[in-house]
Amino acid sequence: MKKHQLFLLFLLLTIHLNAQTFIRSELPTVLLNPWEITYGPDDFLWITEYGGKVCRVDPINGNKTTIYTALDYFDGSPLEQFPNCFQPNIGTGTLGLTLDPDFLDSLHSYIYFVYSYNSGNVTAPATKFKIKRLKWDAALNSVTNDTDVVSLISTGYDHLGGRLLAIKQNNISHLFLSVGDHGISETNDPNCYTPQTNNPNNFAQDPTTQNGKIHRFNMDGSIPFDNPISGNSFFTRGHRNPQGLIYNPNLDLIYDVEHGDRSDDEINILHQGMNYGWKYVRGYHYDNNFPGEAAYITNYIPDPLITNDSLVEAFYSWCATQQDTSSMYLNWCTVAPSDGIYYGSTGITDWTNSLLVVTLKNGAVTDNEVFQFKLTINGELVPSTPGNPNPKTYFAGDQTLNGRLRDIAISPDGRKIFLINNGGAPTDKIIVYDLDTTSIGIQELNSKEKLSIYPNPAKKEIKISSSITINQIYLMNIQGQTLLVSNNQTLNLENLPSGLYFILAETAKGFLKSKFIKE
Repeated sequence: MKKHQLFLLFLLLTIHLNAQTFIRSELPTVLLNPWEITYGPDDFLWITEYGGKVCRVDPINGNKTTIYTALDYFDGSPLEQFPNCFQPNIGTGTLGLTLDPDFLDSLHSYIYFVYSYNSGNVTAPATKFKIKRLKWDAALNSVTNDTDVVSLISTGYDHLGGRLLAIKQNNISHLFLSVGDHGISETNDPNCYTPQTNNPNNFAQDPTTQNGKIHRFNMDGSIPFDNPISGNSFFTRGHRNPQGLIYNPNLDLIYDVEHGDRSDDEINILHQGMNYGWKYVRGYHYDNNFPGEAAYITNYIPDPLITNDSLVEAFYSWCATQQDTSSMYLNWCTVAPSDGIYYGSTGITDWTNSLLVVTLKNGAVTDNEVFQFKLTINGELVPSTPGNPNPKTYFAGDQTLNGRLRDIAISPDGRKIFLINNGGAPTDKIIVYDLDTTSIGIQELNSKEKLSIYPNPAKKEIKISSSITINQIYLMNIQGQTLLVSNNQTLNLENLPSGLYFILAETAKGFLKSKFIKE
């Protein structure tokens, strides 16, 4: 964006966004099978690569520095192969990465990431995953210490999960880790497990096993005292292949994004201790698209060891249809969602308060693309209409260039989208979509359409009013980051530091914007 356009954007009292367009480019960064991309508070991209590597990339010029390589990274052994199966090799890789919520504080400048290692020996290999913690020294631009915080994380022959998320809730930080069910689906390979009761996916709901769960740890790897079962890291259960974790700070909600089995890819809102149904319940409840599902839901018996245990329905389900019995993966309507991010910025106002999810599958009826799920103030999905569908999709037209979209990151101003791929295109790379600012029309208010903020300057609270009805209010800092989404026109400011802030009000006629000072 040109400087005079940015200046106008902050000074005008209202903006109107037309349908946005993007300019595609690629950073010159050379990557090898990347899996995670995170835009850090230090204004660098953090990426995991094959071989137990963590790299730091300048988002402007693409310059890459490999800041750590795990010396004990292990890619499995032929001795661990599962003969005559759809996936004979044990699951390995460099997977999720997350930064400490207080990363810019030198006392908490930690990087956490997940990779495979050998918990056995050369003659008796036993591949597992671990969470490694790295201490980052910003002055030296280097790692000064590494620590294993969680070891002996299970793996299998399919459905690894592997996403990592660090968030702070009620001033306490925790690590969340997704672990897949590890079982090769009987619909893909019915003869792999003999008998089929040996398939690990049968234990996704069993709280005594690691697989098919979202786990929660303290930042040092210990188990929180208030987990659903004392001494157990499981947070939620009944997941198939949860490859994505998303945090919505406005509503303090955690979502997982997971692959279904030929149908019912899911987004779930995670509630502590709850059961998400796999493999007996898939997608929405009572949609009758899987034999025995309705009876299982009706007759569900809660686990007496888990407080208020119950089945939880999917927040959203792609491909909520009968399972495709064909063997052609590309014909299935599942999209293979990989990860996502909460979009709280106002940089692209149509996207404000949305979930963005990337997908891996270019099939007969699916594309490698980004899904945008617009949320209401209460976190529900905005109803979809023919003229305004929800979700919307982006970038499918570039899928032959982009390939399999593994992960997504957003710049602090919300106007630059970073995507990584690993396969499905000529190279593993960082793809950048810049908002084309020529597609934004900036219009001044007429005399009857104004946004009033009183008092201004303010100390404890402000009251917001307008000559036209306000649907939602966004409180932003001067970097354009959304701090609060509300439908209450009186906002409490007591926990807000002094400084300059902006209010963006969504109305039926567009967006009104004004600034105020917190004393």
